[in-house]
Amino acid sequence: MSEVPPNVTGLAERRAKALAEHDHAASDALRDEIRTEGWLVRDTADGFELIPSPSFDVWPTVSSLPEGGSPGAERGGSSGGPGTSTAPGRTSATSGAAGVDGNAEGTGDTGSTGKTSTGRDDSADPGRVAEAADPGRHPGRLGDLDAERVAETEAAPQQTPEGSELVGRADDLDGHPERMVSSQLLWDGSLSVSRLDETIVPPAGVEEPKAARPTVTVALLVDGRPDELRECVRALVARTEARILALDLGDVDGAGAVLQELVEEFPRRVEAWHVAETPHWKGGSAGWGESRDRLLRLDTSDVHVVMDTSVVLDGDAVTPLVKALDDDVTAAGWKGMNPREDGKEWLEAEPGEVRGLLGHLFAVRRDTALAAGGFPADARYYRNADLEFSLRLPGTLVALGKDLPVHQERHRRDDGADPEYREGESRRTYDRVLRLLRSP
Repeated sequence: MSEVPPNVTGLAERRAKALAEHDHAASDALRDEIRTEGWLVRDTADGFELIPSPSFDVWPTVSSLPEGGSPGAERGGSSGGPGTSTAPGRTSATSGAAGVDGNAEGTGDTGSTGKTSTGRDDSADPGRVAEAADPGRHPGRLGDLDAERVAETEAAPQQTPEGSELVGRADDLDGHPERMVSSQLLWDGSLSVSRLDETIVPPAGVEEPKAARPTVTVALLVDGRPDELRECVRALVARTEARILALDLGDVDGAGAVLQELVEEFPRRVEAWHVAETPHWKGGSAGWGESRDRLLRLDTSDVHVVMDTSVVLDGDAVTPLVKALDDDVTAAGWKGMNPREDGKEWLEAEPGEVRGLLGHLFAVRRDTALAAGGFPADARYYRNADLEFSLRLPGTLVALGKDLPVHQERHRRDDGADPEYREGESRRTYDRVLRLLRSP
């Protein structure tokens, strides 16, 4: 690592003092000044750490990230790129466009458009036209198109004040074809069912249009192990069509730099966000629950897939999970767990309905997850946080089990966390799990 210039160290010391005095405006200004010198400052348990600024854009904290938008959303319309300047106090991550099953695209409104009628005869009775178009005023529903025709007939330039009378005697219609049309339309609307309301049966042999496939995003939390990350992402790109959304916490062991390489290698599939905060389990301030929740809110797809970077796909394991989200199934995963009756121990479950899904790999309806409150922000470490999240979800959870084409390169607990820290945080989260199990 390059030697830190004395003036940069001085800026960092002044920032630490500002933080201690709760002067956040001064702290932010000093952080920006440090960045202009080519360095990033990270807060640690012992004070601060200075590292050279990476080639990609970095946000200061997880909480500073926006919700529901691409990394370039606040760039004033710019497509962005490495080093793209953004709002004061931070820079945003480089992004790639959505892939085949990327973010849901906006759809135009196909409803009726407003019309401006010209040449309307003000002597026409608008109340009678409105009455004819009101489906609640007569047995047969007057279709929107026929109602529009009634209105247009009433607005015809050749109409006279007498022609505004929609209903008249038959002998009054002689010589007034436009009135004949008006009366016939009103008759059709009042005494019969509009043809627009009839069920249209497609010709035999013609298939009905298929429903649009749900959009899918695989969300990765990057907190080190760059080689593992590279293998995980390349397998996802090769074996699925899902969009990949990754959040890098502090470029641990250069994993953030590798993530950026993957963005450049697969610009249409991978979107990356980087923050200077390091993971809580490594002495930083970015918790698992908070980070996972921010990924959920950065996502805009129908289905949000939680995946650990230790998991590698041997085939398309994402599609079966998405297809399992049918009827009342809210979430579907690789491995499931069920609690014993006393709730003090959870055991791995057979394929089928389960109470909890492990965070190795599972898919969840994104809108349902948001409605349930998202991921537990109090969970600073991953262990048991997946169970807490599962118990918050309404509906049915299912596990597909060993038939899913996927394997794990390492056990998740081999992350290098201090054993005392691991046990303390696991117990903290499990206390909340027990409360959820005991709640009605």
